[in-house]
Order: sequence, then structure tokens, then C-alpha cells
Amino acid sequence: MKKSLGAKAIAYPTPVFIVCSYDKEGKPNAMNVAWGGICCSSPPCVAISLRKATYSYNCIVERQAYTINIPSEKYAKQADYFGVVTGKDVDKFSAAGLTPIKGEFVDAPYINEFPVILECKLLHTFEIGLHTQFIGEIMDVKAEESALNNDGVPDIEKIRPMIYAPETRAYYGIGSCLGKAFSIGKNI
Repeated sequence: MKKSLGAKAIAYPTPVFIVCSYDKEGKPNAMNVAWGGICCSSPPCVAISLRKATYSYNCIVERQAYTINIPSEKYAKQADYFGVVTGKDVDKFSAAGLTPIKGEFVDAPYINEFPVILECKLLHTFEIGLHTQFIGEIMDVKAEESALNNDGVPDIEKIRPMIYAPETRAYYGIGSCLGKAFSIGKNI
């Protein structure tokens, strides 16, 4: 039997995205954003949701761009750090020991050490309530060669991305492959 938990922001898993932008002075900024995911395939788009109170909010609005940086498990501490301090007061990149790189396709930096990057141009914003949803058109995807499979496609077991459990406020790694999508269910 199912137990009602009420109306809550729970979805499992939730990706851990580190969203990077430049501030007014051109200083690189990074923020841990758990509310996000792919939202369109053509054009390729990804959505993130931020509160207006965050420092990153105005940075993205002003520059009309952001990057999504997918950290591997080995960067769990740095990823968490990006969500506990504000870029308004701290140089997060320097403190975390990570390297900002100027985006090639958009006016936003990315994190050199992270295995997968999505460079996004701001396409739409939607006021939802406490959060504003930013829809970004993916202008380029960058991936470390060591994170690619033999077909040149990002391999989740090589990337080892982090996921977030909202209700318990904990990070997890990814488990093993269960089967090929749009294939394992064909025998039913």
C-alpha cells in the first residue's frame, strides 16, 4: 500500500548540475543546482530552476548564457561547496581548486576538471513561484575523451556522475547498467 507524503518537490534521482556564469565584472561564478534536466530534443534544451535571491540568477539574466557542468563522484566535496557559499562574496573556483575556462559558444565559463559540459544560450524564462525556470538551448556539449565509449558517446560508467536525493539531502553515485532502453521491455 502507498502512503501519501503530500505535495513535495521529490523526484528520484535528481541530477547534480554545477551551473556556471559570469558576473557583471566578468568574474566566473558557479552554483550547485539540483532542479534541472533535459526538456527538449529539437532544439536540444536543458532546464534549470533558480531562486531570484541567488547570485547566479542575475548573472545568467545579464549574460543570457550559462554552462551546465556535470561533476564526477570524485568532485563531490567541490560540487557541494558550490551550493553552500555565494559567489557574491567568495571566489569559488579558487577556493575549490578548480579551473574556469571561457566558453567557446556562449558567454559563460565552464569547469575544466569536470567530465561533461553543456554550453547553453538562454532561450526562455518562466516564473513558477519561488523559482524561475531557465530554458537553455544547448549550443555545444564537451566531454573528456576518457569519458567516451568506443563509439565516441559519453559513457555513464566512465563519467560517474552524482545524483541528489532531495528529501534526505544526500549525494549518491550511479549503479550498474540494467539493460538497453527501448529494448529490455520488448519481451513483455
